[in-house]
Amino acid sequence: MFDIFATADAWVALLTLTFLEIVLGIDNIIFISIASDKLQDSDRKKATNIGLILAMAMRIVLLFGISYLIALSAPFWDIHLSWMTAGISWQALILFAGGIFLLWKSVHEIHEKVDEAGVEEEEIKQKSSSSLSKAIVQIAVINIVFSFDSILTAVGMTSGFSNTNDALIIMIIAVVISILIMMLFANPVGNFINKHPSLQILGLSFLILIGFMLIAEAAHLSHLKMFGTEIGSIPKGYLYFTIAFSLLVEFINFQFRKKTIVKE
Repeated sequence: MFDIFATADAWVALLTLTFLEIVLGIDNIIFISIASDKLQDSDRKKATNIGLILAMAMRIVLLFGISYLIALSAPFWDIHLSWMTAGISWQALILFAGGIFLLWKSVHEIHEKVDEAGVEEEEIKQKSSSSLSKAIVQIAVINIVFSFDSILTAVGMTSGFSNTNDALIIMIIAVVISILIMMLFANPVGNFINKHPSLQILGLSFLILIGFMLIAEAAHLSHLKMFGTEIGSIPKGYLYFTIAFSLLVEFINFQFRKKTIVKE
């Protein structure tokens, strides 16, 4: 079963795929930290761990049903209008719904944090209290969308293996390792984000970007053409560069604020 790891190519594929799964899981960690923000401290950690375990379970289930997942990319509804053409698939609909959900959730949270900034914290928590079950449902819903993206990327990374069982083993191990690593750092990262309002707004802005990216990806998968122009997908490299650059600027701001406080 594990004879495949006698080759260097398998180890390189495993390490590369594990790293890629962790990178693709950044948006998942951001969403989980936002969704569990209003929970009690004990429930917040529980929601984070349950959310990541759900992410791992969904990815493994989708890996075993990869043929069904690929079949979801087949259009079931063709649109032919004078100004628009598209082939709508279930895969595109799931990504579109996930993008809309992220946009709604992010804008709603920003509204609460900005427009209700003068309201007492306890009143806000009572007004928009989030139970553990509600947070887990939200995490589970968005995990379905993120799992699609993660698994399709993993399949593309291991397409060079002639034995599909070997590729499946590598993908499952990479998913399990990446989720375990994220579970180690998710709670500290989430607590750090929740303690700093500027990082919360930044994280919500990232989710808005990811929401738009999912909607654009859904349009791309549907081969949507409007007025003769086909809608293309947004390269993920642009998104991750934007996130990294924004975090770098915020880190510089942290250091500047610390120096300012020390001088005062």
